[in-house]
Amino acid sequence: MTVYADLQTEIEAEIASAPDLSALDAVRVSALGKTGRISGLLKTLGSLPPEERKTTGAAINAVRDQIQAVLDSRKSELEAAHLAARLQSERIDLSLPSAPRAKGGVHPTLQVMDEMIAIFADLGFEVAEGPDIEDDFHNFTALNFPEKHPAREMHDTFFFHPDENGVRKLLRTHTSPVQIRTMVSGKPPFRLIAPGRVFRCDSDQTHTPMFHQIEGLVIDRNAHMGHLKWVLETFISRFFETGDVVTQFRPHHFPFTEPSAEMDVRCSWEKGELKVGHGDSWLEILGCGMVHPNVLKACGVDPDEYQGFAWGMGVDRLAMLKYGVPDLRDMFAADSRWLNHYGFSAFAAPNSASGLN
Repeated sequence: MTVYADLQTEIEAEIASAPDLSALDAVRVSALGKTGRISGLLKTLGSLPPEERKTTGAAINAVRDQIQAVLDSRKSELEAAHLAARLQSERIDLSLPSAPRAKGGVHPTLQVMDEMIAIFADLGFEVAEGPDIEDDFHNFTALNFPEKHPAREMHDTFFFHPDENGVRKLLRTHTSPVQIRTMVSGKPPFRLIAPGRVFRCDSDQTHTPMFHQIEGLVIDRNAHMGHLKWVLETFISRFFETGDVVTQFRPHHFPFTEPSAEMDVRCSWEKGELKVGHGDSWLEILGCGMVHPNVLKACGVDPDEYQGFAWGMGVDRLAMLKYGVPDLRDMFAADSRWLNHYGFSAFAAPNSASGLN
């Protein structure tokens, strides 16, 4: 059996000299693989006489087992050496100062948007979204705007050029089309909010051509103005984090609601700082009202069976009021210094458990 001992010695020498795991695996394949040297010896057993087959097979198997044991031992050594090398090369000196990171923050508009969504989510409202580019039906007609309404004119709305069919698309002037799309595609009852960007031809200290709105809609069999008042007062109380909310509703006109109202909250402006809940001043916050029956009809909802209420408010404006931003245009000026001052940490995710900010 000297030939087997010599082969074993040869293979063990190759194993001992394998510099890494890849080379070791190559030795394993050449020795124990299907076409390896040990496997080749086992294939010759069938040609031996029965009396020799047993002893020869035992000798070859003993060599194979010994080779496997040496392979496993060498593999453990190489893996330990590889791990030690990685630990040495990837070591970090925690006493060194960290590398400088890019400064940034969450924009007040997005922070306030998240605050508002968190509040309404706690009240059972779902978030609905729609396209920024709309057609006349969803933006005006279904919302009961008359044909000659000023909002349809070029001075207030961004219209695109007519397409090959003569249809003019437009940049939505409010997020109310989201309500229309939801009612057309679904079945009542509805309880939703629609946050998003809107566009109007206007620019001054408190207006920009692109701004953000959040609108709400409730459609049910027994929805009424009392429910609307409770929802809005609850929102204002939680948003400004005060229990002393006093509101008043002034009659107004919107084509899509009847009756319509604007809601004011009592406040004070002590030293230029807004405080909601007390004082002698009133601040207009939003527009609201009961959904007009014509809007329900346009969406395929029976106004004799269902009714509801809706409201809309400017996200950017509420951000200005809550966090003391003096000029709306600065919110879109892309000034990193402004964002460093007014921005929020990305970890300050608003929720009812830890607070809004």
